[in-house]
Amino acid sequence: MSFGAVLEAIALLDSPKACGQAVVDAVRAAGGGPGAVEASYKTIYGEKGHTDFVKISIPGKRGKSAGGNAPTLGIIGRLGGVGARPEAIGMVSDADGAVTALAAALKLSRMAALGDTLPGDVIICTHVCPNSPTLPHDPVPFMGAPVDMATMNRHEVDPEMDAILSIDTTKGNKIINVRGFAISPTVKDGYILRVSEDLLDIMSITTGKPPVTFPITTQDITPYGNGIYHLNSILQPATATDKPVVGVAITACSVVPGCATGASHPTDIEEATRFVIEVAKAFGTGKCRFYDEAEFAALVRLYGPMTHLRTMGKYA
Repeated sequence: MSFGAVLEAIALLDSPKACGQAVVDAVRAAGGGPGAVEASYKTIYGEKGHTDFVKISIPGKRGKSAGGNAPTLGIIGRLGGVGARPEAIGMVSDADGAVTALAAALKLSRMAALGDTLPGDVIICTHVCPNSPTLPHDPVPFMGAPVDMATMNRHEVDPEMDAILSIDTTKGNKIINVRGFAISPTVKDGYILRVSEDLLDIMSITTGKPPVTFPITTQDITPYGNGIYHLNSILQPATATDKPVVGVAITACSVVPGCATGASHPTDIEEATRFVIEVAKAFGTGKCRFYDEAEFAALVRLYGPMTHLRTMGKYA
């Protein structure tokens, strides 16, 4: 179970003093001290403030960091900010992605310290900003961010990641109407591919329920800033990498603004945390495929590359 890690992550982020240094200290302590787990942060300033980008690398037994060939899973906690101060007091709903990613980092670090080292490396990235701006959006307001999306992708999408789970609160819409979490189809190089059967199986096992997926559109896999409507930023990492990306959406039955406080559910976050941890275990052993490589190659051969969807468009 990951409840302890989830509650610890919430305690770290539900504060006006939430910062990268506190996160790094907690992860290092969970991993048995400096050196066992690599954890660092960098403060980046933008037009609307600043945020701390956190990067945590947990080495695997046969991971690339140890000279092995086990694939590396990337886990990104995607959000605008963990708080919307001074407009709102407390941790906002938008923070759930960061909470999940940090809880996974704490749990995996503690497992490694106890001797339960995963086969492959795991790289976890997110950012911590307790006073992000808000933005108008239909049907409810979005959380803004102190930096732009291109900056987020530069600091959260690591070239060593062989596949990415992008975790984001996805409650401010009328598309997903269940409590818990849902996963997207796999996105790779501008193609929206079929939902991974391996991920569906892992989801069913970890939740004890039928898996839940959510629809995405071509608009959702294009970069922010192009004037096109997006469900949210959950699949923005796919615009910055040629590796497969799957969205892990923390969801609700009702439409909940990202800037709402008191709207995070630890039980839902814990389920999502267990899911990403089990994916990390299976992916490192080669037992979890995000997509069918032969089928993807056939698509490109038949219909050509779709990489232009990762750009700002022909008139940018």
